[in-house]
Amino acid sequence: MRPIFRFALPLALCLSPLTASALDIQPGVWEVSSHSMQMGGQAMPGMEQMLAQMQNLPPEQRQMMENMMAEQGIRLGAGGVQMCLTAEQIKAQEIPLHDPESGCSNEIVERSAKLWKFRFNCPDAQGEGETRFVSDKEFTTQVKGTYNGQPSSMESRARWVGADCGSLKRN
Repeated sequence: MRPIFRFALPLALCLSPLTASALDIQPGVWEVSSHSMQMGGQAMPGMEQMLAQMQNLPPEQRQMMENMMAEQGIRLGAGGVQMCLTAEQIKAQEIPLHDPESGCSNEIVERSAKLWKFRFNCPDAQGEGETRFVSDKEFTTQVKGTYNGQPSSMESRARWVGADCGSLKRN
């Protein structure tokens, strides 16, 4: 596997919006794209660059990556990773935007209808961030913290793709 995937993709998935929910966001398929990623003061490739590089992987490596993501309830979309959020998850504010087996925890420290501020702690990452709800079909997140002991930051955008999750596994 190329170095970009050993570092940038796990960072993007780890620092993706950890707690994003508002009672009025739409259930269905959501696509999350990451950009402005930095680790240890170095700019990391954005989601578009990572997706483009995945296209160039040998077919068996790409299939392995896609299978691993599918097990987590994630698939590759045109501009990011896609996941299914059910109406029940949204209502209960139980949105699994990180692997439940990752050992991560998070705490909402401030909450309003349009802005949530949070702290998170994972085995390899800690930090804080905020999620801004732009509409019922879009939210953005900014995260700052450390990943593997190095200062890290990332911005992401989540957008609603459609109501039908199809075969996308629900976590």
